[in-house]
Amino acid sequence: MDTTPASSQDPPLPQPELLAALPRLRRYARVLTGDASRADDLVQEALARAWEKRRLWAAGSDLRAWLFTVMHNVFVNQRALARHEKNHVSLDAEGEGHEAWQIPVRAMQYTRVELLELVQHVGRLPVDQREVLLLAVVEELRYEEIAAVLAIPVGTVMSRLSRAREKLRAAFADNAPGASSLKLVK
Repeated sequence: MDTTPASSQDPPLPQPELLAALPRLRRYARVLTGDASRADDLVQEALARAWEKRRLWAAGSDLRAWLFTVMHNVFVNQRALARHEKNHVSLDAEGEGHEAWQIPVRAMQYTRVELLELVQHVGRLPVDQREVLLLAVVEELRYEEIAAVLAIPVGTVMSRLSRAREKLRAAFADNAPGASSLKLVK
């Protein structure tokens, strides 16, 4: 009689592909959470969930896309739980969890201001548009891969990406040097 647990018979995830995906997972998690330590926690939780569910990964398919899907689902679940718990927060906890997005590298002052403005505008996008934009621009995933990660149709990916880009263009058109709201007084 075999006494080994069923989970030990699950196929292992390919280690080289898994290790290669870690920096991208961390980067995407950082964008989702806006905080380095929470991003690390999200990646750790996603990897633990992926390990538990490794039997669901189809060998030969794109491991990176599958890991992004797992992490996205963990993030959505955490947000739903946080939204639920938000109604039951102690008044002593006021101010916690509202950290600003941090820029990891100090740049020249003007560039830093532009980058901060970009990060703020991206942060103001609806979550569904922000996720698609970041997967396309930062992670360089194709529309089909983004659709698989987020479990949405490709047309929805294209629509959300288009709306996100248009909102960013409009935000920066307002800030363009020729778009001053000041009037010339003679």
